[in-house]
Amino acid sequence: MKMAKPELTSNRIGLLPFLVVILIVAHVIAFVSLLVLQISNRQDIPENEEALERKIGGGVKQEIGSDMLLRSVIITNSLWVRSQRHILSFLVRRLCVSAHVFTSVSSRKGLGIDEGCNDFLPWLENKAGVEISSLLSIGKSANGRALYAAEDIQTGDCLLKVPFSVQLAPDNLPPGITCLLGDKVGDVAKVALLILHEKRLGHKSEWAPYISCLPVLEDMHGSVFWSDEELEMIQHSALYEETLKQKQQIEKDFLALKLVFDQFPDRFQNVTVEDFTYAYGLVTSRAWGSSRGVSMIPFADFFNHDGTSESYVLSDEGKQHSEVIADREFAPGDEVLIRYGRFSNATLILDFGFSVSCNRYDHVQIKLNVPQHDVLCTQKLQLLGRHRTRSIKDDNEFTYSENSFIIREVRPGSKWGKGIPQSLRAFARILTCNSQQELDNLRNEATQNDGRLARKPFKNKNREIAAHQLLLSEVSHLITEYEKHIKLLVPTPPFLCERSAPRRRLALDLLTGELRVLKSASAWLENYCSMLRTH
Repeated sequence: MKMAKPELTSNRIGLLPFLVVILIVAHVIAFVSLLVLQISNRQDIPENEEALERKIGGGVKQEIGSDMLLRSVIITNSLWVRSQRHILSFLVRRLCVSAHVFTSVSSRKGLGIDEGCNDFLPWLENKAGVEISSLLSIGKSANGRALYAAEDIQTGDCLLKVPFSVQLAPDNLPPGITCLLGDKVGDVAKVALLILHEKRLGHKSEWAPYISCLPVLEDMHGSVFWSDEELEMIQHSALYEETLKQKQQIEKDFLALKLVFDQFPDRFQNVTVEDFTYAYGLVTSRAWGSSRGVSMIPFADFFNHDGTSESYVLSDEGKQHSEVIADREFAPGDEVLIRYGRFSNATLILDFGFSVSCNRYDHVQIKLNVPQHDVLCTQKLQLLGRHRTRSIKDDNEFTYSENSFIIREVRPGSKWGKGIPQSLRAFARILTCNSQQELDNLRNEATQNDGRLARKPFKNKNREIAAHQLLLSEVSHLITEYEKHIKLLVPTPPFLCERSAPRRRLALDLLTGELRVLKSASAWLENYCSMLRTH
């Protein structure tokens, strides 16, 4: 859900090769010692077991397995060869077990006990008065805090149940503050205000154990925290404009809360817009929509994201709790992941501060406008105005205007170009009309059908090719701009400091993902135009 510095874990992992070498050397020394003992004792075999124990040193054996193996070696010459096999087998098993341990640790880079949260779950369960989870434990991953399987988990198991009573929502604000908030203050801003209120209370807050587990500002990489120089890295993506809108909304909400700050100076003294932005970012990255507006769900918000997971947070209004059901099996020590939503990297970076390589939900915004120099500009705008569709709000919560369109990745071999919206292709057909008669034909066709303009291909193949060549030209231009900008980010631009390295990686994930989408659209458009020419 957030990115954290894994220095401690990486240092621990870095010692593994040396420990492996030491272990191997120790086993070799033990093996050579056994051979020496065997050779020296072949001519001096004790008469009985009691004599053997006196020879070895007597007393209680500290390593029963080793003594039993040694005893089998030197009791009789007839067992000498077979005992070699036993010793070798024993040493191999020891080495294999050791290797397995090291491999397991290495394969879970970042996995470690989160000592800072040892008492968190007991505190939460005591506050809730019910068990939250017996299957999960809090640990550390490369992405910060995470939840791991504490025991075997089966598909369909309920991973946790968090009662509404221990979730933070707008109605948790003190009544004296709530009455000062107007309709202009949204739910996210209200919960952000609650976070600031509880942080000011410190250890006196009833939520102190939870507040102390929230990430610090330095570990938050949502794009609202980026500097102007860092935002320049994503200027070609729709995320750039969306981030500016988010920053403006945060400032607007901050000003709307001024009355609260003035009425309660003891609780909100010297609160800055930067403080409020930090709290706002905590909410957008950790809260879920609920019947109470938005809710921060302690413990559940330690889950990290997997876009392929079929597990997600569910709210049961009847039972008054939120729960998560396992979508697969997990072995003890496995990190348990859920899906926050079908989010593109643009949304993940904006709201959560991380990205996913090769994100299948990536998309690109493309804008088309009727050129002012078009002789039919007025007529085309009037036609579009009469048949205007409502603004689009996509699955990633971005809102686009009528001349903005969302392109998603087009799979190779797609016959219909799924991923390139029909509305975009229709807009291109309107733009390429060069006579009033063509516009009238489109208007009549729309009236006779469902009212949507230019949804059917032109009967004239040359006109259809022209419309799609226009789209291909726009997409090709974007591809050139994206490729040029990606090259500027590799290596690290001189205007970025070392602290910006995580955000540079996010920008690269974003741009390369959107470039992949554009190239898939370009390939389909080229193939479509080629097919029209040859048929």
